[in-house]
Amino acid sequence: MTRLLAWLYLLLAYGFILLPVGALVLFSFQDGRLPVPPFQGVSLRWYADVLGDRDLMAALLNSALVASGSSAVACALGFLAAYGLARHVLPGAALLRAILVLPLAVSTLIVGLGLLIVASRLGVGLSLWTAGMGHVVINLPLCFAILYASMGDQQRNAERAARDLGASEGQVIRLVTVPMLRPALVAAFFLSVTLSWDEFIVSFLLTRFDVTLPVEIWSMLRSGLSPRLNAIGSLVFLVSIAVVAAVELVLRPGRRP
Repeated sequence: MTRLLAWLYLLLAYGFILLPVGALVLFSFQDGRLPVPPFQGVSLRWYADVLGDRDLMAALLNSALVASGSSAVACALGFLAAYGLARHVLPGAALLRAILVLPLAVSTLIVGLGLLIVASRLGVGLSLWTAGMGHVVINLPLCFAILYASMGDQQRNAERAARDLGASEGQVIRLVTVPMLRPALVAAFFLSVTLSWDEFIVSFLLTRFDVTLPVEIWSMLRSGLSPRLNAIGSLVFLVSIAVVAAVELVLRPGRRP
């Protein structure tokens, strides 16, 4: 009986989580012009419409560039900060750690408005570059927290052994620290990509003409619901599933990339 209740709870939980995604995918094949019941037949017209929309594809490419670029920079900066604070005794280290993770507790609206004010005062034009810098600001604390938590005694002992064998500091980082932190680095990067991909407020405030996909979807929503939006969401969901599956295969124990 307990096992039956556990399975029932599990099914209800997964159903609650996946029901919106299922409805999104289902009505992306809607033949009618509104993604609402009743279902009016199967059609791929909205997928063809989305893939043929140049503005939408440009926004999709912009999102991919901003997400991947900002996540790579955030991971690199987060690794350097985590390595410095975990391996060296610095004055005010606790305060520095608190400052680095502080943006996690601040609303992205506040972060975006602050960056917009700074860009305006410095005379920096709004573009994908400013949006990318904003995404680095909101993703850096997350990358730092993941990497700092992963730098335990095991890595420290391996680094000490490498130095005793004559390795330079650069060789220790390149040949010991980074390989041992590979799962944490990959997790931090792809989690940052996911958050950056979905970020709307910072992208909306810090872009002007070259917009990202969430901003483009918001502009489409202003004209009402459409199965095109469902098709876009389904494609993004499919890409996300493919990326997660690829990462799982790469990081699976016993396999070499």
